Amino acid sequence: MSPRLTRRQFLAGTVASGVALGSPKLFASPKLKSLTDQVKLGNTGIKASYLGFGTGTKGVGRESNQTRLGIVQFSRMINHAFDQGINYFDAADYYGTHEYLRSALKRIPREKYVLSSKIWYRTSKSAQEDLDRFLRELGTDYIDILFIHCVTEPSWAADLREMVEVLEAAKQKGIIRAHGISIHNLDVLKGVPDNPWVDICLARINPVGPFMDGRPDEVVPVLKKIHDAGKAVTGIKILGEGRIADQREKSMRYVLGLECVDSIVIGFESCDQINDILAIGRRILA
Repeated sequence: MSPRLTRRQFLAGTVASGVALGSPKLFASPKLKSLTDQVKLGNTGIKASYLGFGTGTKGVGRESNQTRLGIVQFSRMINHAFDQGINYFDAADYYGTHEYLRSALKRIPREKYVLSSKIWYRTSKSAQEDLDRFLRELGTDYIDILFIHCVTEPSWAADLREMVEVLEAAKQKGIIRAHGISIHNLDVLKGVPDNPWVDICLARINPVGPFMDGRPDEVVPVLKKIHDAGKAVTGIKILGEGRIADQREKSMRYVLGLECVDSIVIGFESCDQINDILAIGRRILA
């Protein structure tokens, strides 16, 4: 096991690895001892493992790389992740993973895991009907976090007012615990700190830039403003949808050094990949 890094050593190592330092500064979090530590997600009242399991790699048309593995292998991965301490599972209607997760999680008490999903506003005709269907497909009475999926227009809050109101009503009834947006545009990201409806956002972040909404030095200061506003930030595309998998330790070290990222979600496609990322986390946090 590596000796504990001092802040000076961490920063020096970050510079050496080619990660640009800007505002805000990177730091080695003294709070996180493992990627499976339970963390608070902003002011939502929700606690989840820092590392979440994403089920939508190359997700399109209600299928993903995870569903393409088949229900048996999918369930094996989900249960392996849970047994390692990962209890945050991210789904979406667009990925077609609801019923897969229902089957995979059936042995686990509902209160033991955190479930997020996403509503695809481009095809939704009735947000309420979609939400009711999600609950049936997932086999649950509530969804911890529901995101509006793949938001690209800064005017989204006005354009999707009806959907926003339906999800707020569902939150007031306890059908969902928190709501937010999955972000695919830098201007949308910049509007989150001042939007009272957004409890949590999915933001694309890695040190290199693939599948992000701007350069890291553009994105990180905005994430800090979101975090400072009491909203949760869950980082996605940590490995650039696989394009920087060969730089995964560098990327994990970078994201773990961002105080403004509360949790991360990675789309795993095998138990070995889960074990590999957990091992990387142990090296970084040792």
